[in-house]
Amino acid sequence: MTTRIRTLAGDVFFPTAALAVAALCWWAVAVVGDVPAFVLPAPGAVVARLVGNPTLYVHNAWYTLEKVLYGGSVGIAAGFLLAVLVAYLPWFRTAVYPYLVAVRVLPKLAVAPLLLIYLGTGTETAVVFVALITFFPLVLSTAAGLERAPSAHRDLLRSVDAGPLERIVYVDLPYALPDVFAGLKQSVTLAVVGAVVAEWVIADRGLGFLILMGSENVRPDVMLAALAVLLALGLSLYGTVVLVQRGVRRWLGLEATG
Repeated sequence: MTTRIRTLAGDVFFPTAALAVAALCWWAVAVVGDVPAFVLPAPGAVVARLVGNPTLYVHNAWYTLEKVLYGGSVGIAAGFLLAVLVAYLPWFRTAVYPYLVAVRVLPKLAVAPLLLIYLGTGTETAVVFVALITFFPLVLSTAAGLERAPSAHRDLLRSVDAGPLERIVYVDLPYALPDVFAGLKQSVTLAVVGAVVAEWVIADRGLGFLILMGSENVRPDVMLAALAVLLALGLSLYGTVVLVQRGVRRWLGLEATG
């Protein structure tokens, strides 16, 4: 218990201390360095912007979160299904892998205007864009993880006439969990990035739209306030995945790791 408390204290103290040092350096550059507010506002100005109009940021954060959740869910579901097909169907892997690589290297920002033409300016366009940007990391990591199980364990299941589904559930998936959750962590963070990029191109609401408007009107305080909310949103989603991972590992009787 004492070790756990010390570990938790360290996990809280050191990031908090680093944040405090970063804020102090920011304040020193902006205030002591006498940098104009339209170039770099002081931390207090950004906090005042958030506190002065919280409804603006809450409403736009919710609009961004909707796209993250809908698009991320579609991308994650599609990525997991595709990973299973790639891992267990060699002919399918041979057929689609070159196209997966092509999707990976394709600049996603270049796709957004095309989606705007084909799908219009509705929320579904942003959802498709977020799904497109999130599914690939999960495909690669999950497909690799599903092949990690020792062959001896698979042979044991074959000896008792276990079917493919039992092999996946009892052997392959438990060994693949670290890779699955590694892919999920990448996917949820990319979902936030994808939502912001989509809002730059097609939306009239959202945190990405606020950042764009702040840039056009030379309002770095608005931009930094929106970035702070985005940071909190991304960290919350990432932390949720970490907590789910620890819960699953604890349920399976494995050592909980982040």
